[in-house]
Amino acid sequence: MTTIQKDREDREGRTAEDLKRLAEQAGRDLEDASALEILQWAVETFGKTFCVTSSMEDAVVAHLASRAQPGVDVVFLDTGYHFPETIGTRDAVEAVMDVNVITLTPRQTVAEQDAEYGPKLHDRDPDLCCALRKVKPLEEGLTRYDAWATGLRRDESPTRANTPVVGWDEKRQKVKISPIARWTQDDVDAYVVEHGVLTNPLLMDGYASVGCAPCTRRVLEGEDARAGRWAGRSKTECGLHG
Repeated sequence: MTTIQKDREDREGRTAEDLKRLAEQAGRDLEDASALEILQWAVETFGKTFCVTSSMEDAVVAHLASRAQPGVDVVFLDTGYHFPETIGTRDAVEAVMDVNVITLTPRQTVAEQDAEYGPKLHDRDPDLCCALRKVKPLEEGLTRYDAWATGLRRDESPTRANTPVVGWDEKRQKVKISPIARWTQDDVDAYVVEHGVLTNPLLMDGYASVGCAPCTRRVLEGEDARAGRWAGRSKTECGLHG
């Protein structure tokens, strides 16, 4: 048996409890590690059962992960409601970075959803719209993976202030890795400049967090980065992260 085959069998033999204990221990051990070190640990631990998810707001985590594992899977949710700039960013990332972009789509097109639930479901029931177009497709798309990386940062909003660098995703029974959780926006900006990382053009046009077009607006001075998402509602998360 080769080392690669043994590693694969070891990974496939892990139970949910094994993964949970692994995540909790790594969260403690890697709290002070660099983002790249965290991703190198993820690659060494999970191999091909690790992926990065990206909203294509920027490609910072995808770029970091590609340094740890060239050709890493980068999962993108195409909700059917994205800004053209977001789709353009995805296409550019796929063209110029050493990653494997995997685009997930909901089971229904926007037109099919409108026919079943009525037009502009995002205005009437944004939680259901997010569940149909984001949460469910991601759950299905992550089936083959044991661990996934996100770009969550603690400074983005109060709801993300306690984000662990490595934690346990109870809902999906997977290890959830947030390698830049301790970063600030200044850290992100510095990395983008240093490495020439692709970013969504909307970030230069008053948007601090980029989601679906109907539910995203520019932020005002002094607002946190998530204030432009579902503005005027108590909703602050789409359901992907709690």
